Amino acid sequence: MFFGMQTRRSHGVVLNLNNQYTPAADDWIARSLRAVWHPCTQMKHHERTPLVPIARGKGPWLYDHQGNRYLDAISSWWVNLFGHANPDINAALKDQLDTLEHAMLAGCTHEPAVLLAERLNALTHNTLGHAFFASDGASAVEIALKMSFHFWRNSGRAEKREFACLANSYHGETIGALGVTDVALFKDAYDPLIRNAHVVTSPDARNAREGETPRDVAQRALADMKTLFDAKASQLAAVIVEPLVQCAAGMAMHDPSYLKGLRALCDDYGVHLIADEIAVGCGRTGTFFACEQAGIWPDFICLSKGISGGYLPLSIVLTRDEIYAAFYDDDMTRGFLHSHSYTGNPLACRAALATLDLFDTANVIEVNHRKSAFLRAALSPLHDHTQVKNVRQQGTIFAFDAVIKDPLQARTFSRRFFENALKQELLLRPIGTTVYLMPPYILSDDELKLLAERTLSVFDATLAEAA
Repeated sequence: MFFGMQTRRSHGVVLNLNNQYTPAADDWIARSLRAVWHPCTQMKHHERTPLVPIARGKGPWLYDHQGNRYLDAISSWWVNLFGHANPDINAALKDQLDTLEHAMLAGCTHEPAVLLAERLNALTHNTLGHAFFASDGASAVEIALKMSFHFWRNSGRAEKREFACLANSYHGETIGALGVTDVALFKDAYDPLIRNAHVVTSPDARNAREGETPRDVAQRALADMKTLFDAKASQLAAVIVEPLVQCAAGMAMHDPSYLKGLRALCDDYGVHLIADEIAVGCGRTGTFFACEQAGIWPDFICLSKGISGGYLPLSIVLTRDEIYAAFYDDDMTRGFLHSHSYTGNPLACRAALATLDLFDTANVIEVNHRKSAFLRAALSPLHDHTQVKNVRQQGTIFAFDAVIKDPLQARTFSRRFFENALKQELLLRPIGTTVYLMPPYILSDDELKLLAERTLSVFDATLAEAA
């Protein structure tokens, strides 16, 4: 079946019953490799690892042109919260298309942007009262960094222009975001262009010494941050963290006490706290905002990915009224002049509003707790697996690390696991030797069971290749 029609293959094309020809899957792959430069990819690797040509999506499943299906167990790079072709989000976007597709937000305004800013402010209990819109996560990080720097300059503290980040942190790949990223693979090639941040110890619970708890690891990391603040607070504008989970670091999870202690340090030393909730917000960690689990609010929250339900590019920086007030002046140069052509796009904002509606009507946070417990139980055999360590969970994020002694097998583990997963109808992309699941929130119990069982099967099959 191809888009619901009966088909037959003929000379590299697909012929439907109306005698209309459409390119076959292998043709789409060849054309893509000729014309499209794919993200986060060494293109030469696709000589041996074929692209997956996606024709359509429905619920948690993606389908190729031959009707093969793949459970989107990583939410299409962590963005798809309520499934593909979600009827509620679809309906909202169709309605918005007939009303307003786009209008510049400089000098104009429109209902979707206003309503979205108001609802997000309410979700922070009116703590972060102003929303600045952009289109992707890295842009949101750039905005927060610039806002912090510019705030201090407008406040007569122009010397506060440096930033701090955690070891192994990832905050995006634009130049400013790379400055607060500590992943060599992404930033070393561009080092001459980058203004590097201070890198401090991560509270990653996997760093626990014998007898230590995750809270102990957090306290050690806070001590390192305090040492930096003692030396550099007068020059530091802000520190940026991914609350609870450093995703690109291999789903490195930390105790909420770290965030509470960091908020106190920032208050004591006069340093802004930027929470990068691009991947961990919107319910991923068990609360709508990850920071809620520490009982704190940062000075800036960066949102993207799931905020639009995975439909359209959208990012948002939420910040406090007092930060906004430092830019409010007759002097144009004291204003925040950052801009994007599609800032506050009505379609993207409407998708986000429909996404927030689903959180309200479907009691998503509470339901996710039950589903997460179900999946945790289904994955329990991992705890006794001799080649598994650091089984961990935070909200709807599950991860474990493969124990592979051979360096070559370790280097190829992610690719081989990905290929084996496709054979078992799963879309999974490990980070190095870390296998993680970050599925949409809509999986049924049967689909959760399938995901767990096949993940275990794929893992064993991939290890067997290395034997």
